[in-house]
Amino acid sequence: MKLNRKWLNEEFVDLSNVSDKEFVETLTVFGQKVETWERLDAEIKNVVVGKVLSMVRHPNSDHMWICQVDVGGDAPVQIVTGAQNVHEGDLVPAALHNSWLPGGVHITKGKLRGEVSGGMLCSFAELGLTQNDLPGVFADGIWILNDEDCTIGEDINLVIGNDDTVVDFEITNNRPDCYSIIGLAREAAAAFGKPMRHHEPVVHGSDAGDIYDHLDVDVPATKLCNRYTSRMVANVKIAPSPKWLRRRLRANGVRPINNIVDITNYVMLEYGQPMHAFDYRYVSSGKIVVREAEDGETLTTLDGNVRNLKAGMLVIADENKPIGLAGIMGGENSEIKDDTAMVVFESANFDGTSIRQTALALGMRTEASGKFEKRLDPMMTVPAVQRACELVEMLGCGDVLNGTIDVINYVPEEKTLPLEPEKINRLLGTWRLDGCTLYVTLEPCPMCAGAILNARVSRVYFGARDREMGACGGGMNLFMEDFPHPPALVGGVLEEECAQVLREFFRGLREK
Repeated sequence: MKLNRKWLNEEFVDLSNVSDKEFVETLTVFGQKVETWERLDAEIKNVVVGKVLSMVRHPNSDHMWICQVDVGGDAPVQIVTGAQNVHEGDLVPAALHNSWLPGGVHITKGKLRGEVSGGMLCSFAELGLTQNDLPGVFADGIWILNDEDCTIGEDINLVIGNDDTVVDFEITNNRPDCYSIIGLAREAAAAFGKPMRHHEPVVHGSDAGDIYDHLDVDVPATKLCNRYTSRMVANVKIAPSPKWLRRRLRANGVRPINNIVDITNYVMLEYGQPMHAFDYRYVSSGKIVVREAEDGETLTTLDGNVRNLKAGMLVIADENKPIGLAGIMGGENSEIKDDTAMVVFESANFDGTSIRQTALALGMRTEASGKFEKRLDPMMTVPAVQRACELVEMLGCGDVLNGTIDVINYVPEEKTLPLEPEKINRLLGTWRLDGCTLYVTLEPCPMCAGAILNARVSRVYFGARDREMGACGGGMNLFMEDFPHPPALVGGVLEEECAQVLREFFRGLREK
């Protein structure tokens, strides 16, 4: 699992004053083993923004130009180029004498057909970028920076967004909660004792209609699909994602494609919840069916390969055909295209064993399948799809329809962990829990509040509020009294989801 530190600092927990070495060593000691870490700017050295002051024809060439380039120094640098898309006044990437480019390319001063060249003007490909990183930029020739927010002499790494460190963690199978930026942010906040910023997605909706007027979801494969959550977006405008989103994807090893696809990949990185987007016009009869495949069915997946399906493999289908391999890859027959106008967002929770077996049988293990294999939390499907819709509204790329289709086939049973004070005290060498954080589904009652105060728990996070017996503000607030060592309180975390878990639990007790 990759984590770029800039995203962490900007959105979740500010550790900008912590060195890369300290960061990786502390997280490793804390239990999150770091495999590798690298600076994104390590391969590009001594490349700056330059301004072309003048251009004259090379006397010994019919296609080369001799350019005087202002690179922010005391005097212009002469650079010879054969590019035909450069003009006087253009801002360009200039690789100076003793500079380095991706792939170990070393640029030094030399002569081209008898004329001194103090470096090289660069294309975006020579800087390790692709058309997906820079949509709308002329692909051939030198990368013209006139529309970029940059200044003469500025390090090109800052323009690209390479001023970042990417840390690659080896996440163990028992920690699926850490297969996300948010999960690793929690670990980092705890390890360094820093507050973490929590964001609850807010979706405003629109007057474009209601999802129930367009889509029906049927899940006959109840044992293989724990939860299936859908939302829809109308009046979609397919376009490149903004620069900040593309940079975050690229830093985490994901190639930007377009705003809708990028949103699904962004949410998967952020929340650890794989998502998929279908072009609604290819969903026959407006119905999604989560079922097992039949022997002999085929599906051409997004990578262009025809997959021969076997009975038992879980597929996402419409009334007539499979349109995706559940938890692995979507089908080519429902792909998001430039003229897509209506989108179905899928945020689901599938059986990990089934996904692993299908991926192995078809030889197509993906980022999504790798996450599902670890048995993700089914409670994450709703926050993830809400985040996707929030991003749609934030980027202005469509109108979110009202309503959410949410089919739940499995709710995790509440587990009771016995409190063993003697054992805890023996391990800790004290009866106190200073510096510890308590996470609970329901707001603590007065007796629990007394125990928390007595043990000196430092922080308490709780989900659903108890309006009758809650002692943290629901029915009363004992922590407002003048007791010593009151904890920091954070309430209402995933409140509705926690409330639903509790409702299902007590409903099950009543039915026994």
